[in-house]
Amino acid sequence: MGPDYFIRYIPLLLHVAIVCLLAGGIVVLSTLVGQHKRNPVKMSPYECGMLPVGDVRQRFSVKFYLVAMLFILFDVEAVFLFPWAILLRELKMFGFWEMVVYIAIVLVGLFYIWKKGVLDWNKPTRNEVL
Repeated sequence: MGPDYFIRYIPLLLHVAIVCLLAGGIVVLSTLVGQHKRNPVKMSPYECGMLPVGDVRQRFSVKFYLVAMLFILFDVEAVFLFPWAILLRELKMFGFWEMVVYIAIVLVGLFYIWKKGVLDWNKPTRNEVL
């Protein structure tokens, strides 16, 4: 590392500083300039234009959480494909076969959750049958 190594990061740091100042300035400006009139309608919870009905602590289906976790999992796995695609020519055949194994493991996981019925939304759960 030479003495000029960190100088290359000055434009990036300047950009981050400008973005932070701009975001903070917009928030402060909206607080100072905006109207703050409180009324019961404005302070009530918004439920897509409908009046709130029932308990707010109702239980969600487990499928909701499973699909959310699967989305995050496969989204993160897809992110790992981008650096590999950029370095594929440098990695040559080793990188190709390494990614074939990686994708095979991901596909095994996909087929497993598919077989377990996690992705099937039409199948009733045990609570709906009872």
